[in-house]
Amino acid sequence: MKQSMTLIPTLREVPSDAEVKSHQLLLRAGFIRQNASGVYTYMPLGRKVLQKVEAIIREEMNNAGAAELFMPALQQAELWQESGRWYSYGPELMRLRDRHDREFALGATHEEVITSLVRDEVKSYKRLPLTLYQIQTKFRDEKRPRFGLLRGREFIMKDAYSFHANQESLDQVYDRLFQAYSNVFKRCGLNFRAVIADSGAMGGKDTHEFMVLSDIGEDTIAYSDTSDFAANIEMAPVTAVYEKSSEPANSLEKVHTENKKTIEEVSSFLQVQEKDCIKSLLFKVDDRQILVLVRGDHEVNDIKLKNFLEASVVELADVNTTKEVLGCSVGSLGPIGVENVEVFADHAVEAIVNGVCGANVEDYHFKNVNPERDFKVSAYADLRFIKEGDPSPDGQGTIVFAKGIEVGHVFKLGTRYSEAMNAVFLDENGRTQPMIMGCYGIGVSRTMAAVAEQFSDENGLVWPSNITPFDVHLIAVNMKDSDQAALAEELYSNLKDSGLDVLLDDRQERPGVKFADSDLIGLPVRITVGKKAGEGIVEVKIRKNGDMQEVHKDQLADTIKGILQEL
Repeated sequence: MKQSMTLIPTLREVPSDAEVKSHQLLLRAGFIRQNASGVYTYMPLGRKVLQKVEAIIREEMNNAGAAELFMPALQQAELWQESGRWYSYGPELMRLRDRHDREFALGATHEEVITSLVRDEVKSYKRLPLTLYQIQTKFRDEKRPRFGLLRGREFIMKDAYSFHANQESLDQVYDRLFQAYSNVFKRCGLNFRAVIADSGAMGGKDTHEFMVLSDIGEDTIAYSDTSDFAANIEMAPVTAVYEKSSEPANSLEKVHTENKKTIEEVSSFLQVQEKDCIKSLLFKVDDRQILVLVRGDHEVNDIKLKNFLEASVVELADVNTTKEVLGCSVGSLGPIGVENVEVFADHAVEAIVNGVCGANVEDYHFKNVNPERDFKVSAYADLRFIKEGDPSPDGQGTIVFAKGIEVGHVFKLGTRYSEAMNAVFLDENGRTQPMIMGCYGIGVSRTMAAVAEQFSDENGLVWPSNITPFDVHLIAVNMKDSDQAALAEELYSNLKDSGLDVLLDDRQERPGVKFADSDLIGLPVRITVGKKAGEGIVEVKIRKNGDMQEVHKDQLADTIKGILQEL
């Protein structure tokens, strides 16, 4: 492609509304342009990167036994009503009506559409397992679109769905697609971790997220410093063993703690350690009120609480509800004397001896609190967030944290959708059974942004060779020089004939502009046709490390191919 014949509108200044590196660079290098908040046009360079990512995905999905189809983005409300998600998905689902006043949704995801399709076409176990996928634009009305392609209202996604007659079949396909996803992100050059995750609104159990390590990630990954264990911080189990002190239990004492609300304030005032305090929080769990206790230096994990109680909705009670139920503000809450509210506690609380907790009276706390003697707990469980320095759940090493960008997610959905939508089949005994499902998603446009986050320097983007928009940036320093123009055209033709994808900068621009744009765009190899054009010699520069060498035109194609294989 000749640069004069395409649209690559580079920018010298960083756009004021671009907060993160990938957003800034993709805008500056002319890969994307914003149409509305969270909605982007993919410019020619951006589209080529997406095509490369999509090609890798297609190859790995096809090798894993999945078949590609293409489903409508405009979805009937009736399907979402069948699954129950029309009422529960929330305002992110973009809803609209046609001229006949029929309700539709723009596809945020396609579980309903694929389930309705397969239930109508597949009736026997003989047609299972079946895995189908698509690459398509999705729509979600994000409250606050941000970070460019990392959180938008319109984005490109690969979503796949598998249907099975039994759990063993689902497990096999899940493992196969898990490996396919790992292959995809490795081939894209990403530094990522596959982490244990929560299924959230999707439903189902046994899920993993594929997280690209990045300081601007919105998720925290807890991983072992010596093993492959990794989990979203919400899902990382705590296996720490708490030893109970042998000191004798002292008499309970009520003390005045005026204007001391936080654990830090109370512990400092009473001259005790934060780990000897009991933090009490009131939650609304479905239709009941639950008091949850954790150690003062720990935080309640509402996802673990939700899973432990097998609840649908878990919400921290607001100030008014807390005062209405327990008669005081959050800073004075405690479990002693509580009635008509169940109390659940993290395992660490059970080991506290002569601790401190709120007295359920404003500005008062209890000292010398001992669980079971002074209050009863319905059950102890792992209800806290894991912390850095905790032992790794797999028994190898200790936990450290990193930020991550989610680029993929795999779920074992089970029968969540097939039972709701009557997607059934006849088994080998002629009995009707619900299909068992899996769901697998990759954020295609998000993957491009994640690569831009990890592969850049102070001068611009540095594309990995597998997904670069072009292999080579061919620059003639002065297109008015007949030797340079002739050699540039010759090399352009020869390199293309050898199978390389070449971007020729044939613009009438100053050399400084061309080189700055080249660094900004970030193609793996730059060829400069300059003063030695008459001798057939050009300069070859590797974008990743800046290494340069002079190469004769006759050896150029082989040299470039060798460089690309090593990158």
